[in-house]
Amino acid sequence: MSVVKGAPAGPFRRLGALFYDWLLILALWFVLTALLLPLTGGEALPEQGPWHWAYQALLGLSALGFYLGFWRKGGQTLGMRAWRVRLIDEAGETPRLAALLRRALWAVPSWGLLGLGVLALVLDPKRRALQDRMSGTRLIVDEIR
Repeated sequence: MSVVKGAPAGPFRRLGALFYDWLLILALWFVLTALLLPLTGGEALPEQGPWHWAYQALLGLSALGFYLGFWRKGGQTLGMRAWRVRLIDEAGETPRLAALLRRALWAVPSWGLLGLGVLALVLDPKRRALQDRMSGTRLIVDEIR
């Protein structure tokens, strides 16, 4: 079985990779939270105030770091590798850090608006979601090696 190199990744393959990645991110968040518990005497972190917002920022930055680190290292997170999806720029290379950051930041409203930014890939002739268009990147099915 051969996969056409450069074929756009469809919505189900994208969702599969995203689901796998978020399982890993949740595990990372559990570890980060466990590391913070000694600082609070084992109590839950406050639900208001500056410590709450610092904790939320830590969670957000760790998820961002997860994606940026894996994308920069080879265009694939662990979930993307399992689902044979690769992130490339318009030249077919691993995107630059600025494009990766734009992609990650545009993914938030793209998914946050009931996934409408992602569903736009169904209407786009190149099958790009909002974050793909805004960052000059695209997700392709990785060739079988």
